[in-house]
Amino acid sequence: MAIELQILGSNSAAFAHNRHHTSQLLRVQDKYFLIDCGEGTQLLIKKHKIKLSRINEILISHLHGDHYYGLMGLISTLHLYGRKADLCIYGPPGLAEIITLQLRYSMTRLSYDIKFKEWTPNVPEVIFDNDKLRITTIPLDHRIPCSGFLFEEKAKKRGINKNAIKRKLTPVEAAKLRNGEDLVDESGNVVFKNEEVTFDPKPPYSYAYCSDTRLIPELAETIKGVDLVYHESTFMHDMHERAASTYHTTARQAAELAEKAEVRRLLLGHFSTRYKDLSPLLREARSVFSETYLAEEGKKFVINH
Repeated sequence: MAIELQILGSNSAAFAHNRHHTSQLLRVQDKYFLIDCGEGTQLLIKKHKIKLSRINEILISHLHGDHYYGLMGLISTLHLYGRKADLCIYGPPGLAEIITLQLRYSMTRLSYDIKFKEWTPNVPEVIFDNDKLRITTIPLDHRIPCSGFLFEEKAKKRGINKNAIKRKLTPVEAAKLRNGEDLVDESGNVVFKNEEVTFDPKPPYSYAYCSDTRLIPELAETIKGVDLVYHESTFMHDMHERAASTYHTTARQAAELAEKAEVRRLLLGHFSTRYKDLSPLLREARSVFSETYLAEEGKKFVINH
């Protein structure tokens, strides 16, 4: 099954030009991940008819307001809707304290539990791991602790070619074939050779979310060959000094990184309010890396092969 990314908000700092603060929704098989939660995120979720009940994991990249000021409102709305399921929030040090303090002084007892999982600044670490997916933090270079997130599907099982098998398989036999094993009888004779009755699995998909950061050339190794990479591109390259001084990146720098990392596609986002028309940023990046696209609000990007 493909991975689907939907852009909710794409602007930096402030709402402008009908662009909201940063937020994205990533669907990996049956799980929904909300990545960053700028102001207005819950309105965008409603606008795009996304079921709030499907969101059980929220990842926050850092504690600048344009990336998390919508979180408290979303938490409150889930409570008012009578949510019962746990909500897991992965964030930097301090986020749990901020949320807990607001709940305490508003005398709010939520109808559900929040499970805070604090990631460690400046250290790549696995923060989510199940049988289908692994999420690893990507340390970034910003004014305050900031992390990106690398989503990697686990290796998939082999597919069974039912046309090549003339009888019904038991669950144990099917499991062995999917795991790449040959089927043998009690005497050790090969009944079905795996490569003759199974299909190669589809390659696992990957997505990298690189939030606010100055250019990190070494990041190319971390995101090497990733299917889809979102990288902030707050400015055009004529403002590269401004970008560096504010711990941000230009569109050209993001494209150069994507080319070096040999990724499949690049998404530009976190646009400065100075740019009403985003086409110059796209042209600048595509002059270096042709498979570049704008992370415009409402757009969906499917990762498949």
